[in-house]
Amino acid sequence: MNYTNLFKIALRAIAANKTRSFLTALGIIIGIASVITMLAVGQGTKQSIQANIAEMGSNMIMIHPGADRRGGVRQEASSMETLKMTDYETIKEQCRYIKGISPVVTSSGQFIYGNENTPSSLYGVNEDYLEIRQLSVAEGEMFTPADIKSSAKVCVLGQTVVDNLFPEGNDPIGKVVRFNSIPFRVVGVLKKKGYNSMGMDQDDLVLAPYTSVMKRILAQTYLGSIQCSAITESVTEKATEEITAILRHNHKLKDATEDREADEDDFNIRSQEELASMMTSTSDMLTILLGCVAGISLIVGGIGIMNIMYVSVTERTREIGLRMSVGARGTDILNQFLIEAILLSVTGGLIGVMLGVGASFSIKTFAHWPIAIQAWTIVMSFAVCTFTGVFFGWYPAQKAARLDPIEAIRYE
Repeated sequence: MNYTNLFKIALRAIAANKTRSFLTALGIIIGIASVITMLAVGQGTKQSIQANIAEMGSNMIMIHPGADRRGGVRQEASSMETLKMTDYETIKEQCRYIKGISPVVTSSGQFIYGNENTPSSLYGVNEDYLEIRQLSVAEGEMFTPADIKSSAKVCVLGQTVVDNLFPEGNDPIGKVVRFNSIPFRVVGVLKKKGYNSMGMDQDDLVLAPYTSVMKRILAQTYLGSIQCSAITESVTEKATEEITAILRHNHKLKDATEDREADEDDFNIRSQEELASMMTSTSDMLTILLGCVAGISLIVGGIGIMNIMYVSVTERTREIGLRMSVGARGTDILNQFLIEAILLSVTGGLIGVMLGVGASFSIKTFAHWPIAIQAWTIVMSFAVCTFTGVFFGWYPAQKAARLDPIEAIRYE
C-alpha cells in the first residue's frame, strides 16, 4: 500500500470517530497552547526588564557606601560616610573608562507651590546625571556648572511633580517652589518617561545642584552615592575594576599579604550589566519553569493518544486481520496507525498554536502583561507535537503490526 492510500485510510478512521479523535487531540491542544502562552509571557517579561534597564543606561555604574560593623552591630549602608568629594574628584580625573560621573545626594519631603503640594524626592546631582540616566530636558534648561559652584537654589522638575503642583497647566519655568521651607527656582522640566516595568514612576523626581542639597538641605559633606557611565558597555567591567582600585587607594585599604588578609571594601559597586545579567538569568529560569509546567500537559496528551490508539487497535483487530490476509504487510499496518497518531498530533498542534496565540494576546489586552511570541516557540511546538505522535503512537502501531492474521480475523 502506498502512503496516499494509508493517509486516506487514516483520515477516514479519524472522521468516523470525530468525538473520540477530538478528545484524543485535546491533550495536545491544551499542551501546545499552554507552552506558547507561558513562553510568550516569560519572553515578554524578559524583554520588558531588558528595555527597562536599557532606559536607565546599560553602561551605568553605581557606587554606594558599604555597610560596616560598629561595636559588633552592622550599620546600614545609607548611614555610612565613606564616599567623599575627593573620591568623586579622583575618579573623574583618573578613571580612563568613564565618560560621565555625578555625585548623588537625596532627600525626601514635600514640594509646595501656592495651595498645591506633593511628596517627592530631591536628587542633588550635576549636569552629567542626565546622560548617565538617559534623561533629557523637555522645557527650559538644565542648571549649569556655575549654579553648582555657587550652590544656587534652582531645580529641574519631573513631569509628575509638574502635574501635581501646576494642575491647571501653567508654565512652571521661572516659578519658585519650596522644598520643605527652602525656595527653589524652576529652570527646566524633564521629558516624560512614564512607569518602568517594575511599576515605578520615573517622572516623580526633582533634580538640583548637589552642592545646594548638601549645604542647604542635608548639611553634610559626604555623598550618598556616585553614578558613572562607562565609555561603552563592553568596557564596563574594566571601569569597575579601575574604580575599585582608585577607591581602595583613597580609603587606604590594604591588599592581602602572606601574613594577613586584604581589608574588606567599605563601598559597593554595581553595574547595569551585572543587574541585567542577574535579572535575565532569573527571567530565563522562570521561563524554563513555566515551559516545563506547560510541557507536562503535552506528556499527558501523548499518553492520551497512546491509550486511544491502543483502544483503536483492539476495536479494529478484525479489520487489521482482513487487511493482512489480502496482502497488507506489517509495515503497512504500522504506518497506518502511525499516520493516524501524527495526524491527531499535528491537527491538535495547529489548533493549539491558534489558541495559544489568542490566549497570549488576550493576556496582553486584559491583564496588560508584556508578551513576546517568537517563531522558535511555534516551531518547537510543532516538533514536539509530531514527536509526541510518533513516540506515543509507536507502541499501539507495533502491536497492530505484529497481530497474527488468522487470530485477528477470528477476534470478537
